[in-house]
Amino acid sequence: MNALEKDLPDAFLQIVHPDEIRSLFSTAMSNMYRTEVPQYGALVELVSEINAATLANDPELEQALRRNGELDQLGVERHGAIRLGTTEELFNIRRVFAVLGMHPVGYYDLSVAGVPVHSTAFRPVEDEALRRNPFRVFTSLLRLDLIEDHAIREEAARVLSERQIFTSRALELVEVFENEGGLDRTQADEFVREVLDTFRWHGDANVTLATYNKLHDAHRLIADVVSFRGPHINHLTPRTLDIDAVQVAMPKHGITPKAVIEGPPRRNCPILIRQTSFKALKERIEFRAANAGSVEGTHTARFGEIEQRGVALTPKGRALYDELLASARRNIQVDAAGAYAGNYERELAARFEDFPDRWSELRDQGLAYFRYSPTPEGLAAMGQEEALHSLDDLLGRGYLRFDPITYQDFLPVSAAGIFQSNLGMNETQNYAERSNREAFEKALGAKVANELDLYAAAQQNSITGALAQLSSGRQTP
Repeated sequence: MNALEKDLPDAFLQIVHPDEIRSLFSTAMSNMYRTEVPQYGALVELVSEINAATLANDPELEQALRRNGELDQLGVERHGAIRLGTTEELFNIRRVFAVLGMHPVGYYDLSVAGVPVHSTAFRPVEDEALRRNPFRVFTSLLRLDLIEDHAIREEAARVLSERQIFTSRALELVEVFENEGGLDRTQADEFVREVLDTFRWHGDANVTLATYNKLHDAHRLIADVVSFRGPHINHLTPRTLDIDAVQVAMPKHGITPKAVIEGPPRRNCPILIRQTSFKALKERIEFRAANAGSVEGTHTARFGEIEQRGVALTPKGRALYDELLASARRNIQVDAAGAYAGNYERELAARFEDFPDRWSELRDQGLAYFRYSPTPEGLAAMGQEEALHSLDDLLGRGYLRFDPITYQDFLPVSAAGIFQSNLGMNETQNYAERSNREAFEKALGAKVANELDLYAAAQQNSITGALAQLSSGRQTP
């Protein structure tokens, strides 16, 4: 605290809630990326138009989103993605995201898809925090151990060891947060500005063009992680309520989408997550020259992505999803150019006919998670009844309703598909699946939460709360 702050009333030094800092940061990130990648701005506007039309045509969806507290933040909901190079960077990004009320959820091993990284998703975990702003960042750590060429591995490690992706002031403010339990308004605003610099695009590389080409030949993602001063945000993703409509409309707005929407097919009851994107931009880069000065080249990494989120699936539902998706992928593969895309979509739709597509069936068969709440009729009736009935009986009487719990996370195969397609490559790398969650968590300095546990807890908490409301015969204020 400086001398000026000592003289200020306590009211001016109140701690800013992490949820508010997260909102400030996600807005600043979106504004920055809109400036850096103009097509992202066009994409956001397109998604906004389609969301408005979808809500106008589906009052039940609008009511469900409103009940779950998702309607007001739909227009600002985003997820981003970054790729880190060292364990120290991963450790410190966890500390940075903690200031934003974001915590590691899920472990993703993408080596099985030929991508030499393992990842987690930093996001809010409490229901109220998700309602306020569900900003998420899919965060990957480069696995140098998967680079077979010893010389390239050593060169990559050397380059990464010489960079510092966080400003000194950003880390100082993280320490303030950790030691004092939060940041005041001035500190929060400064923190957002300082951390934003970590995610900013830099048009100059920290390697020579020759080194870049060697890294690129080993894997395009390796070149992207190693060759720059920081982990520039490589995409920001708005949430749409009708991804198929966005896919069709993108070319009409001068945006070329990828050939296939990743994830499950179109359904009446959306499950998990579906993603599409426009191809990564080829951008001019100034590379270091061997002696002095710079040499111009190009790099492809940043792209635009759109997502449609459905209901979170239980372990039983996930097993069925994985089985059906794998069977479709075994039969038809879509390459980076989009060959066989139509055949794949038809095959996927046919396979998923075995996945129930009514909310009642998904609930009855234990395939998905739901949030329960009392109806006005239930509250009125239970004030007159002596005892509660079973959950199914309460639903049957119309005393309870259930709404799908939105899936807040990512799919390993889906994320890998987005990586592959936007890097403009097929799955030519053949990394054996070598999951190493223990090493990832050691570098992270924390355990990653199990997303299924979070959904199960959210469902159970809603049941407990709904039954308590019914037993009192009145709504909780």
